Amino acid sequence: MPPPRFGRPFARRELRVRSVRSPAIRRWAVRRAYLLWTVAAAGFAVDQITKAIAAVVVEGHEPRDALGGAVTFTAFRNSGAAGSFAPRATLLFTLVAIVALVAIARVAGSIRSTGWAVGLGLIFAGAGGNLADRLFRTPGFGRGAVLDFIQIGDSGIFNLADQCITAGAAIVLIQSFRGVPLRAAVTSGVGKQALER
Repeated sequence: MPPPRFGRPFARRELRVRSVRSPAIRRWAVRRAYLLWTVAAAGFAVDQITKAIAAVVVEGHEPRDALGGAVTFTAFRNSGAAGSFAPRATLLFTLVAIVALVAIARVAGSIRSTGWAVGLGLIFAGAGGNLADRLFRTPGFGRGAVLDFIQIGDSGIFNLADQCITAGAAIVLIQSFRGVPLRAAVTSGVGKQALER
């Protein structure tokens, strides 16, 4: 009697899993990567444009109120994190931003969810926008101060990059609580539904 072949069932199962990953599924991954980079590029561009305008129109001038005083435009050079946290750790925040951008870039091609693509794209835009400030603004490379210029009510002063990070983090948390995987292996109808979330 020949010895039992334990490997065959597992090989067949692996073959079935691989067969489901059709070109259509790969196109989904490409579309999600395209969405992530589109959101990231748009957010980064808007952040940098508004900062360039604020550097000319807001910085060096008296604070300006808008919407009946609900919003105030006033420039502030922030060398720390949001809310001026740890102002002497500029270099540390620069390194953290670089690590975050590299991590997002590494997973961009394997994302299968619209929500994850939008959330990570926003985080990339915000981290990239503030990183550009830290790299190229005074007092020097890697130690630059982020330009904040928006204040709502009595809140701290922030910029659009901060809001991109906040919105992106909120979307990522929602996706996590919903149980939507970052990299969905589509092997069934349930997996296909995860692509659309």
